Amino acid sequence: MAEELTPENPANPENPETEAEEPGKQRKNGLYPGVSDELAESMKSGWADTELYDLEPIAQAAETAARRAALSARFPGERLVIPAGNLKTRSNDTEYPFRASVEYTYLTGNQTEDGVLVLEPKGDGHTATIYLLPRSDRENGEFWLNGQGELWVGRRHSLTEAGKLYGIPASDVRELAGALREATGPVRVVRSYDAGIEAALTDKVTAERDDELRVFLSEARLVKDEFEIGELQKAVDSTVRGFEDVVKVLDKAEATSERYIEGTFFLRARVEGNDVGYGSICAAGPHACTLHWVRNDGPVRSGDLLLLDAGVETHTYYTADVTRTLPVNGTYTALQKKIYDAVYDAQEAGIAAVKPGGKYRDFHDAAQRVLAERLVEWGLVEGPVERVLELGLQRRWTLHGTGHMLGLDVHDCASARVESYVDGTLEPGMVLTVEPGLYFQADDLTVPEEYRGVGVRIEDDILVTADGNRNLSAGLPRRSDEVEEWMAALKG
Repeated sequence: MAEELTPENPANPENPETEAEEPGKQRKNGLYPGVSDELAESMKSGWADTELYDLEPIAQAAETAARRAALSARFPGERLVIPAGNLKTRSNDTEYPFRASVEYTYLTGNQTEDGVLVLEPKGDGHTATIYLLPRSDRENGEFWLNGQGELWVGRRHSLTEAGKLYGIPASDVRELAGALREATGPVRVVRSYDAGIEAALTDKVTAERDDELRVFLSEARLVKDEFEIGELQKAVDSTVRGFEDVVKVLDKAEATSERYIEGTFFLRARVEGNDVGYGSICAAGPHACTLHWVRNDGPVRSGDLLLLDAGVETHTYYTADVTRTLPVNGTYTALQKKIYDAVYDAQEAGIAAVKPGGKYRDFHDAAQRVLAERLVEWGLVEGPVERVLELGLQRRWTLHGTGHMLGLDVHDCASARVESYVDGTLEPGMVLTVEPGLYFQADDLTVPEEYRGVGVRIEDDILVTADGNRNLSAGLPRRSDEVEEWMAALKG
């Protein structure tokens, strides 16, 4: 990694107005003593015009416009401020990869750090402006002396280009904080993404009003439009190919560790999408009983199960979330198959309960009933089943809820009201996971020894349709015999 000329990034995420104030400030341990006047003058000129003149709007421009219109209608007469967020330091002068806030991305399609969408009240509606950093300044040297200048991190769109792409007039974000300080009238802001913007509004906003804005934007995402459904299907299709990649290299994972599985899936995610949608869970053997096992540093052994919970995130941030529990050697043992088939039957019951007009909770209740019945049948918990469910006794081994909404976040719509989400009714266009599991911890003395260390989860991404549901991840086999046949074919 090349050493920058500046001591650190001059751009201050808490105050974008300071961008490039001192673009030539010397790094403490830099190898160059400074910038000569002659070099500075040379760097100002001799550059070709790279403005892009024939840009077309992004694919979801019509959808983002409709989303902004719905937001405008909900909060008439109020200024609405939705930030993308800022870069976060990973260590010293390196940053984490940036991912814009889902609220900002949902309303603009833009993914640029420091961006802010502002809806200014006008008449019966609002006028929207997207505030961004303009092209790097060549006159003052910011483009090559600033750690976030374009020579270091790549070209960014001009404000004119951004306006064409996103269908929103674009302005310089460095002027926004000052303008917001002078603003009058009611204001709402999506909090926790941009401290500088929040500071500029500190005497104008209330936590209650801001929470109402976040809740509305979370609930707006409960029903996906056609663009979103298409992106989720893309994410799932890439995820299916990622699972196939993993099966083909299980012998290499046995020779190394779970990290080989993680790296194999990550390659597919980066080649076909933006990233993984969440930390991949590559849990072999007893690690499958740890729900969010993301250390992925354990051994992969023939005879054990591999619980792979992973999802590709598309370039537009929509993520899949799929789980399969696979026999490392390609064949389930009798006990593994018994447990796996119980989870499969529970998932079948859960998926069948996903339909328009049904209660959100129905799929969870249906799956939990099947698992409770099996636990009673196997003698692991005392029945009757109704007693087990009433007391939640099955949860010692089922542990988690049976699913969640899916979209721009892997656990999407998390700020929605309970009555709109968990206590709500399913509608066409909703996308959710159905993912029952059974987990017998390695130190659980209440079950026979052969159960201990066995964990199984099966998870699919389900779209609610007008007449029922569609399994977006049906490209991956689920039934135990089909899984074995699929693995054998992939291993060739």
